[in-house]
Amino acid sequence: MTKEDSGEADRVFALYTEDFGKLEVVGKAIRKITSKLRSGIELFSFTEIEFIQGKAQKTLTDAILLDSFFNVRQNPKKLALAWQISQTVDCLANKEEKDEKIWNLLFNAFQKLNSLSANGNSEVIFYYFLWNFFSLLGYSPQLYNCALCEKKLLPETFFFMPSQGGVVCWQCFAKIKKEKELEFKEIGQNGNHIREIFKKQANEIAVDTVKLIRFFLAESMEKAERLTVLDKELKNLSQAFEMYFGFLSESCGLAIA
Repeated sequence: MTKEDSGEADRVFALYTEDFGKLEVVGKAIRKITSKLRSGIELFSFTEIEFIQGKAQKTLTDAILLDSFFNVRQNPKKLALAWQISQTVDCLANKEEKDEKIWNLLFNAFQKLNSLSANGNSEVIFYYFLWNFFSLLGYSPQLYNCALCEKKLLPETFFFMPSQGGVVCWQCFAKIKKEKELEFKEIGQNGNHIREIFKKQANEIAVDTVKLIRFFLAESMEKAERLTVLDKELKNLSQAFEMYFGFLSESCGLAIA
C-alpha cells in the first residue's frame, strides 16, 4: 500500500491484508539487488506474505507476487488514483483490525481499475470505493435528510458540511452563516475572513452529485462502472471528497501528506 525506506537497506511497508487488516512490516535488506524478497512485494500489488512478530516490529520473511496490477502501473491516471486510494486507507483504516468487507472493496477496486480500458470509468470506480470505504468505517454522511433540521432533502440547493454530519439544506446553511457573520462582526472580523472560513467548512454540492453518492452506497461496483458522469459532477465529487477526507483525518488526529 505504501512504503518508506529505513536504515541503509531496509524498507517499511504499510499493507492491507485479508487476515489482519492494516499492518506494518519491515523488509530487511530488501533494497539490496540480491534480496530474494525484492521481486515479491511492490506498491499496488496483490502479494502473499509471511512474517514473524518480533518484540517491536513485524519482519517480512517471504513474499510471492500474485498480481502486479500491470495495467494500473502503465496508466498515469490509474496510478494516481491507486496512490490516492492507498493514502486514504493508510490514513483512516484502523491498525491490525481485520475487516472482510474493506478487504473485498479494496481488492475489487484494484481489480476493476486494472481491467478497465485506458479510457474507462476509472474515476467513477475511485469515488465508488471512497464513499463505500467511509461508510464501512462508520463515517457515512447524511444524504437523505438535512443533517441539522432532519427534514427530507428536496431537489434544491444543498451544502456539504462535514462538521455537521453531511448535507444540509439551504435554509439551515443560511441560518448558520448569519449566526457566524454576527459572531465575527462582534469580534471585529471582516467579511473576507468569514468567506474563507466557510470555504473550509461548507461547499455547495449539486443535487446530481448527492444522487451519485447515494447510488454508490446502494448499488454494486459493476453498476457504477456503467454510469455516465459529467466532468462537472466529477469536479463536485472531488471537492466533496477533499472536504470530507480533510475533516475525517483532522478529527482522527491525522495529517494529510
